[in-house]
Amino acid sequence: MTDPHSPWTGMVPVDDTALAVTDTGGPGPSVLYLNGQFASQRYWRRVIAELGSGYRHITYDMRARGRSRRSAAAASFEAHVGDVGAVLAARGVERPILVGWSYGAPVALHWAGRNPGRVAGVVSVDGAYPYDFGYAEERIRRLWHRSRPLLPVLSTMGMAAKMSAEQHARSNIELNEVYAALDPVFDSVTCQVRYVVATGANLGGGRDEMESMRAALTPVLARHPNVRMSAKVAGSHGRILSKDFRAVADAVRELAGAPRSPGRRST
Repeated sequence: MTDPHSPWTGMVPVDDTALAVTDTGGPGPSVLYLNGQFASQRYWRRVIAELGSGYRHITYDMRARGRSRRSAAAASFEAHVGDVGAVLAARGVERPILVGWSYGAPVALHWAGRNPGRVAGVVSVDGAYPYDFGYAEERIRRLWHRSRPLLPVLSTMGMAAKMSAEQHARSNIELNEVYAALDPVFDSVTCQVRYVVATGANLGGGRDEMESMRAALTPVLARHPNVRMSAKVAGSHGRILSKDFRAVADAVRELAGAPRSPGRRST
């Protein structure tokens, strides 16, 4: 039986794979962290250190990322949404705060929308904007196939997964479709949602495009009183967890009903 007070690290079997999971244990509010598209759980270390031992922190590597095993469904957004429930069940966690960065943000929103009453809140870290990128599928495939020789190295850097170039392309194409169809998802999310928004460009998009994507959040904030901006920070999309980890931690504290870190104010 799971002891929620004891730290645990191990593999959680799901379908044709196993996910590498780390659980700090503890009696405080449970926080489940959902990674960027090809990132690993190590990206959360500064946020976790900032929040400290008053919280129970659960991190994991998505399918074919980090220390998790390969999977035929590693490119599937639906598989990653389903894995949230598998990890929570394996660790005996109820009503966690879900914190998703980039790709992990729409995963968190979808899971919260499909499981009303089972989520204490969602923190979206520069992700889950209802925006239509309009990229041609062939362009995405071409970019990933050109990167094929670099994929083994990029996967060790948290910039690619243990997948083929075609799987990477399918994952990106599907993510664009997920973003374009996010509006109805907000209608189904009943818990409190907080956004921490970055500025500037991203590896996959220029400054103007990224700012247009972030601007798509404005009508969402106007329509949904449970969705609020927690902070807009100076850091870029790729460095927000390393440079603006205090803002992310403050959004978690807000949902947990705890004071913000000294010297920080709401945006």
